[in-house]
Amino acid sequence: MMENKGYIQVYTGNGKGKTTAALGLTLRAICAGKKVFLGQFVKGMRYSELKAVEYLHNLTIEQFGKNCFIYNEPTQDDIDRAIRGLKRCEEVINSGEYDIIILDEINIALFYNLFTSKEVIDILDKKPENTEIIITGRYAPQEIIDRADLVTEMGEIKHYYYKGVKVRKGIEN
Repeated sequence: MMENKGYIQVYTGNGKGKTTAALGLTLRAICAGKKVFLGQFVKGMRYSELKAVEYLHNLTIEQFGKNCFIYNEPTQDDIDRAIRGLKRCEEVINSGEYDIIILDEINIALFYNLFTSKEVIDILDKKPENTEIIITGRYAPQEIIDRADLVTEMGEIKHYYYKGVKVRKGIEN
């Protein structure tokens, strides 16, 4: 039955809204009785969405990054955290416990060569038939795009950041 099949979705591009879209899908899925795991790669900051687990009991969030985003060359600690995160996500995917698994910013981890597209695709190829996987982050590699069932590219047309607007709690954080 096609309605129970899990697909692989990619949200990429240089525009704002990739993680936000994944969080919107999370809310919709939980309200439909589904269970969601959100693994955040290269993120360790205290984003507002981390509080969602207090309100949404079918949601689990784990972070696999440090307190700051990678801006230069990744450190060995960045690499180690990402590899541990990938292994953890593989366990979660293989467990069959969750209906939807979000690999937030995994494309950034790939961009910084913290692990390879092949490693990610090998995990995706073993996912249970009914598990939906959401992959976010700019710079989605072509191999991930080719493997996905749905790809949405968010393109920046205009952004208030360039007018000096800083990160706002509840909007960007």
